[in-house]
Amino acid sequence: MFEQIASLLDSTTWSGAGPGLMDAVTKGAMEAGKPVGGFKIGKEASQWTATNIHPYLPSDSYLTCRFFSARKHGLVDAVVRSCRCERTAVVALPGGIGTLDEVFEILALIQLERIGSELPVPFLLMNYDSFYSKLLEFLDDCEVLGTVSRGEVASLWRVCADNYEALAYLADFYDRPFSYAKEDM
Repeated sequence: MFEQIASLLDSTTWSGAGPGLMDAVTKGAMEAGKPVGGFKIGKEASQWTATNIHPYLPSDSYLTCRFFSARKHGLVDAVVRSCRCERTAVVALPGGIGTLDEVFEILALIQLERIGSELPVPFLLMNYDSFYSKLLEFLDDCEVLGTVSRGEVASLWRVCADNYEALAYLADFYDRPFSYAKEDM
């Protein structure tokens, strides 16, 4: 999917430049032949990296951050659109505490119109295999309890169950051609 998103948006892909799904994002954008940048944390998944050197990204295309807040700031700056011709998106993949921190910070920034106030930025939450379903239930409970306004969270993002849905949404959002078959995803 990441190769297709990079091609569809035709812009620099920014990721956390770490292992796992972050690495899949980086490799997908590289396979699409698009520019890639990253904000790497010196400590990932409770382990300090042996070096602050990424195994295959050129050193001028990523920064190694000591603090998670610096990475979030960089990722937010990367997603803000400065003109209509720019196509960016936030795609939140299944992850841990750091991912949840980024998700809620970006939700708050969209809610406060610090992101997307003039030029909207699509925010996709990838709910593969119902990974985020319990979180979504909790947010629904917050609506029932009145701590979040009805429909407020749903208006800030698009929850996608699969790659096809995410790509179709981005193609529609940016009025881009879409020629992928669901079975090819």
